[in-house]
Amino acid sequence: MKVLIFNGTLNKSNDTSQEIANYLKEYLLQLGATSVIFNLSEYDIPFFEEDFSEVPDSVTKMLQVFKEYDRHIWLSPLYHGGMVGAMKNCLDWLILSSKDENPYLTHKIIAFICWGYGANASTGIDSLRNIVATLRAWALPYSVPIAREYLYEEDRFSIIYEEKFQRISELLLRSQITIA
Repeated sequence: MKVLIFNGTLNKSNDTSQEIANYLKEYLLQLGATSVIFNLSEYDIPFFEEDFSEVPDSVTKMLQVFKEYDRHIWLSPLYHGGMVGAMKNCLDWLILSSKDENPYLTHKIIAFICWGYGANASTGIDSLRNIVATLRAWALPYSVPIAREYLYEEDRFSIIYEEKFQRISELLLRSQITIA
């Protein structure tokens, strides 16, 4: 099984999103899955525009990676009730696949992890779910909204969040869709 971990932040430091992505990658490896981390900060994805003359190489690479993996985990901090704007911009480029046999993210299964201060991270997950449905993918019913102030204990993830990261990984690998 191949899993794409989409780190939707532009922060290039070893921040929360990178720590979660690394944890997931390591745990998925223990489960026998192959995974890759797509760090949005490492790609120069330009602002989406409908009247582009040439598809940027970074966008072509992004489209290839997103199509190659059947399972995704999307990570985003909560910003004003939603995901990072650059993450949404990146997803907007999927319109280029609209004429493919399986356009957008057809039949992919996508899990969500979002964090914020307080208890509002689930609103970010709700916005991600709406986008995934529009992109013809399936949202894993289980997600991990994180109250950032409870994520760590003594320089590591708290046990409760480690268990949630493990659960979402296991469920993602076991999930299946049946196309009639």
